[in-house]
Amino acid sequence: MLEVKGLHLRRGSSEVLHDINLQLLPGQVLGVLGPNGAGKSSLLGALCGELAPSHGHVNLQGKALADWPGQARAQCLAVLPQVSGLGFAFRVEEVVGMGRLPHGSGQQRDREIVEAALRAADAWHLLERSYLALSGGERQRVHLARVLAQLWPGEQGATLLLDEPTSMLDPLHQHTTLEAVRSFADRSAAVLVILHDLNLAARYCDRILLLQDGRCHALATPQEVLTPASLKAVFGIEVLVQAHPERGHPLIITR
Repeated sequence: MLEVKGLHLRRGSSEVLHDINLQLLPGQVLGVLGPNGAGKSSLLGALCGELAPSHGHVNLQGKALADWPGQARAQCLAVLPQVSGLGFAFRVEEVVGMGRLPHGSGQQRDREIVEAALRAADAWHLLERSYLALSGGERQRVHLARVLAQLWPGEQGATLLLDEPTSMLDPLHQHTTLEAVRSFADRSAAVLVILHDLNLAARYCDRILLLQDGRCHALATPQEVLTPASLKAVFGIEVLVQAHPERGHPLIITR
């Protein structure tokens, strides 16, 4: 479990996060929504240890994140940044295999996990291709497989942080990606995912953190957070919200 208490974060002369409190719970997907500049990526940077809080605490499994040795932390915490790049012609399976570097599970077990992660990310058909020959969306799915492989199979104690994993994907692969993330959480991993699509968040997330100017505007279930009043206040858009006719989660329709 990842826990944040009273988090404040400064970047340069600006305070970009103000008094953030949250928990990432096993078996749940927490979606983070907010307009550009709301502090979403800064929050992820603080949660993975890339950015040091100016005040407050980030604890992983009850211990301060900064006190974790690098390899031990990598065995239970994986991060997919908004942009992932490689400048060398690695094969797809080699890129995904990089996720296994913190572990000593052996070549045979690593090959099994790489295959399982590629299949989960709907990228198995890319096997043996050069990473540099892939499209942007294909690369994104390969990097998703890499972080899944790092924490595979997603048991309790695993924490996965994802920054806009659907940003370069077509509608089909937006759903297959979030279905993979949802399945990972269902095996007791704790997941945080930054999204821009309100309806994807409503469908796949258990809870939603709505950020506005670095502050928590709301943190609750999709039904409680994705209301016309909140979306007007944070995004400045007029919407209708109704229950999805088959699944029951909120369906957001722009007026």
